[in-house]
Amino acid sequence: MTKKRARDYGLPFHGTPGPNNAITDVPGVEVGYTTLIKDDLHSPARTGVTAILPRGKTTEPQPVWAGTYALNGNGEMTGTHWIEDGGYFTGPIMLTNSHSVGIVHHAAIKWMISQYRPYWQEHHLWAMPVVAETYDGVINDINAQHVTEQHALSALDNSASGAIAEGNVGGGTGMIAYGYKGGTGTASRIINIENSSYTVAALVQANHGIRPWLTVCGAPVGRFLEAEQLKSKEQGSVIVVLATDAPMQPHQLKRMAKRAALGIGRNGTPGGNNSGDIFLAFSTGNTQPLPQFAGSIGTMEYLNDELFDEFYLAAVDAVEESVINAMVAAEDAPVFKPSGTNICKAIDPNQLANLVSRFYEGLIANK
Repeated sequence: MTKKRARDYGLPFHGTPGPNNAITDVPGVEVGYTTLIKDDLHSPARTGVTAILPRGKTTEPQPVWAGTYALNGNGEMTGTHWIEDGGYFTGPIMLTNSHSVGIVHHAAIKWMISQYRPYWQEHHLWAMPVVAETYDGVINDINAQHVTEQHALSALDNSASGAIAEGNVGGGTGMIAYGYKGGTGTASRIINIENSSYTVAALVQANHGIRPWLTVCGAPVGRFLEAEQLKSKEQGSVIVVLATDAPMQPHQLKRMAKRAALGIGRNGTPGGNNSGDIFLAFSTGNTQPLPQFAGSIGTMEYLNDELFDEFYLAAVDAVEESVINAMVAAEDAPVFKPSGTNICKAIDPNQLANLVSRFYEGLIANK
């Protein structure tokens, strides 16, 4: 049975989604997961790996133009120094927990060497994949380092296009958002510019916020939700990956990445001191060979900056919905780290939808 998603409950999100309302609506993008769940009293595992392949399983390494932004840097996303200087990256994006960045990075390089073998064997290329993390130690025994090289490789190998799972899956398996079970969420938006249609999409690993902050579609619902709180202050992070097929230059993608901050802000977080709020935006437009194999003069198409307001709004809308999709899809999970409660509850989507509806009814009645 297919799970209902946030907008299926009548939540009034802005914009027009793509066919899957997912990051995989951007042509060529694939997503794969490895989800680890082990009930062990002394060392439970509720963690995993998410793999995003911007160009799918092509056998030729091709640059992907990109930009990054950190609203609050209490976290990690590898490869960002080169993206800042070079404007691109090559290979997959991987999401996992805070203590598994190293092994996942190792596995991603191993996958790249195998996937693009002729290039690495003959030309001895360097590999610098993007690996990002959020902390799942409240639900998962993070110090046990359950994630292995094979788990990361499996997420890469099972990546696919089309509809993708959300909630307690992949790197989002053990995450918490706004005091409820969080995790992996995604959404997309379609933009029509002159005679062309483009997609802007997001995938989030949501592990941030506290309950009183929670705002959904403009309604301050967190103030009216009563349940045990796992924490009274911000102690998590959120990773946002934005994808588009619109042709953009690196400086434009950096500006897109900044808008992810507005997207998570719509749900109430101010970007807490203990949160790693780190964002990456990439474009699959301008397919080109790596610079090592290109000519001395390069060319690329790009949109006029004057058209970008629609793209910024689409990015904000997609990120906002992705976070709520992660929470609505999530399921209850037992707590490992002592926190005053034994279960991290998933949000009740019907209660959530009712609160949002009542908020809008009140606005209309008070006009």
